[in-house]
Amino acid sequence: MGVWGGVYPEYEIARNADRCVVCRVCERQCANEAHEYIPEINKMAADDAKCVNCHRCVALCPTRALKIVKSGNTYKENMNWTEKTINEIYKQADTGGVLLSSMGNPEPYPIYFDKLTLNASQVTNPSIDPLREPMETRIFLGAKPNAIERDENGKLKNNLPPQLKLTMPMMFAAMSYGAISYNAHESLARAAEELGVFYNTGEGGLHEDFYRYGKNTIVQVASGRFGVHKEYLNAGMAVEIKMGQGAKPGIGGHLPGAKIVADVSRTRMIPEGADAISPAPHHDIYSIEDLRQLVYSLKETTEYQKPVIVKIAAVHNVAAIASGIARSGADIIALDGFRGGTGAAPTRIRDCVGIPIELALAGVDTRLREEGIRDRVSIVASGGIRSSTDIFKAIALGADCVYLGTAALMALGCHLCRSCQAGKCNWGIATQTPELVKRLNPNIGYKRLVNLMRAWQHEIEEMMGGMGINSIEALKGNRLALRGVGLNEKELAILGVKHAGE
Repeated sequence: MGVWGGVYPEYEIARNADRCVVCRVCERQCANEAHEYIPEINKMAADDAKCVNCHRCVALCPTRALKIVKSGNTYKENMNWTEKTINEIYKQADTGGVLLSSMGNPEPYPIYFDKLTLNASQVTNPSIDPLREPMETRIFLGAKPNAIERDENGKLKNNLPPQLKLTMPMMFAAMSYGAISYNAHESLARAAEELGVFYNTGEGGLHEDFYRYGKNTIVQVASGRFGVHKEYLNAGMAVEIKMGQGAKPGIGGHLPGAKIVADVSRTRMIPEGADAISPAPHHDIYSIEDLRQLVYSLKETTEYQKPVIVKIAAVHNVAAIASGIARSGADIIALDGFRGGTGAAPTRIRDCVGIPIELALAGVDTRLREEGIRDRVSIVASGGIRSSTDIFKAIALGADCVYLGTAALMALGCHLCRSCQAGKCNWGIATQTPELVKRLNPNIGYKRLVNLMRAWQHEIEEMMGGMGINSIEALKGNRLALRGVGLNEKELAILGVKHAGE
């Protein structure tokens, strides 16, 4: 660190000397080497500059002698030149590099889910008891036919295109093998199988051990085409074309060579230790017509047996883009808002590009309905889905289903320390280091994911019952079920909801 730009540590490791028994668990558990044993005095010391606030030491300290606190160091108060801004300038002046960040957008933009309330049943529309009445949370993702067809005997014809059947309106978002560990992928795959939903491979191919979970797998095709071949495309139940993601719209992917270990190298079909760089655009897609060619190439490869998803970032003209995608032959559109997670993204892109998923979702649903093509595609919403109420409100705004990414990683133990790009995840998630990977036990991890999803499913059923509906389909796009609180007229108009009290 240069003498001009030395940045004081953001966090400090507070150690209670009376409780510390010098067991050295903190030292063994910290991949960042923030803890050190001093044998001359038989005490532990800490280098606060190395602490990323992952809470591994705090969670495993047997005597609760540790906690992580904000350092409290501050510059002279200035509302324009904040501490964050000053520190970023110092770092870039020292390194000359682009700032990188992990996970979702942390800036204090409005969270529209928190400004929407739900309707409830009263006298004339009685509520339903989900403990005693059947509640239907199953959904089918894919294009729906324009009309019912019958044969000469009057029986219904099955003219339904390929569908994804889910027991609940949520599934696991794209997270590649390489960005996350083998054990994290196994946890997601096993949980998806037990729950009757799907997990997404991300853009890193599919490890040979996980082909057995194919009935609960979505395989992804991104601009780098890593790990893409015919067997891979036919291994899952759907194929997703990644055009963009919420954390970094217009930006490609980058997995550091340190994470390209032997298994990752073989799965991605690239040299071991080489950086995996996905270009920002697909070099064969520059129009909706080009996209249509890839959609139908994938349908041909999979013999028209699997729906094709197109994933795009939520940007300002997203409704027009979605309209084109719906006409391209895609069966499902995945919309990823600007709070979507990532293993690494340029900080400026993550924090300043894109729009909230709530506004994008409402705008896309409205546009497709106005054009009479809403049934041509299903919509999957993602990007900062934090709870069952977020899911419920997303469906009322027009989604068929949601992707869960960051919430799923938190169920596995992620503490949002936002240092995934370093590959030193102390919880065994965003790392390929063997001794760190084994810290995530997939036998425990998948059960935690199952617990989270089932808990949210129960809460969704309770909210449905409170609204007097017993099918998730009755909620989809039903914005009469929502009311805004503290929103201006423009925001209410885009969301398509009335203000509370109306």
